Formats: sequence, structure tokens, C-alpha cells
Amino acid sequence: MRLFIDVQGTLIDDIEKLPIPGAVEFIDALNERSIPYVIITNNTKRRDFLEYLQSLGFAIDQEHYIDPLMVLDAVLDAGKIAAYGVPEFLEVLRLQGYELDFVHPEAVVLSVKSDYTFEEFAQIDEFLLRGAQLIGMHKTSLYAKGGKRYPGVGALLEMFSFACGVEYSVVGKPSKLFFDAALQKLGGGGYEDVWIISDDVQGDLMGASRLGMKSCFVLSGKFKSAEEILPRLGFTPDCIAPSIKEAAKELGV
Repeated sequence: MRLFIDVQGTLIDDIEKLPIPGAVEFIDALNERSIPYVIITNNTKRRDFLEYLQSLGFAIDQEHYIDPLMVLDAVLDAGKIAAYGVPEFLEVLRLQGYELDFVHPEAVVLSVKSDYTFEEFAQIDEFLLRGAQLIGMHKTSLYAKGGKRYPGVGALLEMFSFACGVEYSVVGKPSKLFFDAALQKLGGGGYEDVWIISDDVQGDLMGASRLGMKSCFVLSGKFKSAEEILPRLGFTPDCIAPSIKEAAKELGV
């Protein structure tokens, strides 16, 4: 068994950004038993996110970690971009060498934030209709913040695709590019022995399942019950657990 492990809503909670009970111990158990795993986060707000997780007590090193910023250049080769997200995300892009251009961008790049406006939507429409690429940093279904649930980047990508008749590319989960990069950290091979643990059914688990992975849905993040989402999707995870602590028992860790 090899593992892909989500972070937000799986290892840390959506409100305080602190470890969910049993999460630190779960990672410790994987390390002690030498069970191969990779932390697969959609974090795009900070380049030091791994250091933040380590400061919370998670014994995770660079070889066991991947985020969309680490594979962004494989998807985005445009020099001038119109990027939308929290200020920290925009600063990260500047540090990675991208030029923010809200006049004649070559690409539109979407990340999460809770205060998108219709004026921004109109601006994005114009850029896309002029020929700019549409790129999502990931395809999260819902964005949870402060006890509220907002449409995620995946929902926005579908909206703009429908509105402007354009296709889009995804950097992070659940793109095959991202999963393949994570798989290389596990030594390559196939996906048949890989389990993915996440709180995002559409944004993580369904795409992973299509690649042949086994899926474990935890109810410690975006959804508090399976009935909130599963009946509408026609998808049944291989495992459903209240939190990572119970998921560890189900997987025999």
C-alpha cells in the first residue's frame, strides 16, 4: 500500500488551520513503519507551506510533499498573466517570475478566494474572449473558509468554460500531470496500489479513481456527512471515515 494524503480538511482543519486529532500520529505511524506516502496539497498561498506543517508537528520532509507551485511551469509558460486569488498567491507568482498583466495577459490563472466579484468575472470573460488561456491552480469543488463554503476553482473553471466556450488546464489535483509527479515521489509504477485520502470527492477522489487509485473519503472538511454529496455524484469511495484517525484504522495503519 502506498498513500496520497490531502491536507486541508484531512490533516488540518478548515478554520484554525491546526492538526485534526490523530493526524500528526498518523504521519508518525507511516514514518515508523516505512509506508510510502506523499502529501498532496493544493496550497498556493505560500511557498513555505511545508515548513508551516512541520511547525505544527508533522514529520514530513520535502521528498514526501508536493503542491501545485512545484509543477506550475509545466503548465504555464506565459510571461504575462492575469492572476486571481488571495494577495499571498499573487506575491508567490511574482516571486516565481511571472508578470501580472491585467491589460493584455496571455493567460488567466485562477486560485481560491472568498471575495470574487462580478467585475472580476467580466474582466476574465474579456481576456478569455480575446484568446487568453484559462488555467486553474487546481480543481477544488468547494472552498471552505471561516465556517462557510464557497464555489471552488473547479466550479469557476466550469463557469468560464461554459460562458466563453474555452477549454482549460489544471495544475494541481486532480490533473494527471500532478498525480504523475506525486507518483514519481513514490518510485513510479502504476496507481493500483495507491490509496488517496481526502475530504474533496469531486476535486480529488473521483479523478484519482479514474486513474485506478483506491479512495478514502474523510468527513472532517468540506462535508460533514456522505449524504451531503455522494448521492448526487453516482460515486462510491472505497472507504468513508469520520476523520484521518478512523481512516488509519480502516487502512490498517
